[in-house]
Amino acid sequence: MIHVKAVSSKRELGKFIDFPHELYKGDANYVPELFIAQRDILTKHPFLDHSAIQPFLAYKDGKVAGRAAAILNNNHNSFNRVNEGFFGFFDAIDDAEVIEGLLNEVKEWLTNRGIRTIVGPVNPSTNESCGLLVDGYDKPPVAMMTYNKSYYGKHIESLGFQKRTDLLAYEIKADTFNDKPIRLLDTLIPRLEQKGITIRTANLKNFKAEVEGLKEVYNGAWDKNLGFVPMTNAEFNYMAKDLKLILDTDFCLVAEHNNKIIGFALCIPDINQILIKVRKGRLFPTGIFKLLTQRKRINAIRILALGVTAPYRKMGIEAVFYGMIIKNGLKKNITTAEASWILEGNQMMNRGIESVNGKVYKRYRIYEQQL
Repeated sequence: MIHVKAVSSKRELGKFIDFPHELYKGDANYVPELFIAQRDILTKHPFLDHSAIQPFLAYKDGKVAGRAAAILNNNHNSFNRVNEGFFGFFDAIDDAEVIEGLLNEVKEWLTNRGIRTIVGPVNPSTNESCGLLVDGYDKPPVAMMTYNKSYYGKHIESLGFQKRTDLLAYEIKADTFNDKPIRLLDTLIPRLEQKGITIRTANLKNFKAEVEGLKEVYNGAWDKNLGFVPMTNAEFNYMAKDLKLILDTDFCLVAEHNNKIIGFALCIPDINQILIKVRKGRLFPTGIFKLLTQRKRINAIRILALGVTAPYRKMGIEAVFYGMIIKNGLKKNITTAEASWILEGNQMMNRGIESVNGKVYKRYRIYEQQL
């Protein structure tokens, strides 16, 4: 018998967060989410200041068999002038009835709030992890990217969901990349400097001021992306505070014109190489030790964000970012970089990554359905 229940207690929330650990038991590519981070997203993230998340658990014969969250993103609807709701944090056993029952509850919750289109998965917005993995199950996800069972797509599509777009993840390998961006640095950097544009590493000692400048670029450079919503001050500061813990400034580059930030490139170490070994996402008592002692063993990075404000695009800033990232990566024995995620229709970004011999090796899908 299938029973779906809205999460309403701390105990149920714990079950919601922990369910994937049992589902993916024995899967060598599964990386557990940190319990404390998932709990904070669902209970006290600044996203909740303007929007709402309602988690659901599906039970089969009295045992947890699936989970999903209904998400009402008011800022998304206001900014994009749409009437959409989302589903996210989705995981379930390979059972059509469980998945249908779970998503029906999510749809009903959204419908009761006047929503006419459901989109997902997002966790809980495109500013965090999103997309259903549909191709590339042979390797673990990198930091802040999703992973899921291969049967999810067929069940979601059987319920009438259709593809809205795909998100691409590129792999750039140290032994096969095109080094043209490195060779161009000596030409491009002086040319930009003649125009008053300089590129430097981030200054963590003046972190607050850096964050303010980066936020302005982020909210301006990405405003045409599918489902993009400008971050509130609280949301951006929350994300920046978390990322500061793992940042390597050699991979956080800032472009300035007359001391005003006009672009940035942000890469983060693939801490999933460590988290994959942290049992059930618990940092204590041994997880924090792994994070502290094994960080130097990380040999991959994720190019998390790279953007330039509109008036300064196609001037060579993006090429300098790529060149400096690759150059610094080689110095630090980085063997692989993932550039993700990139909208499949973003021709400029896709061409830029392909020009350094990046190859699409994972594909994530965003679905939608009219309610």
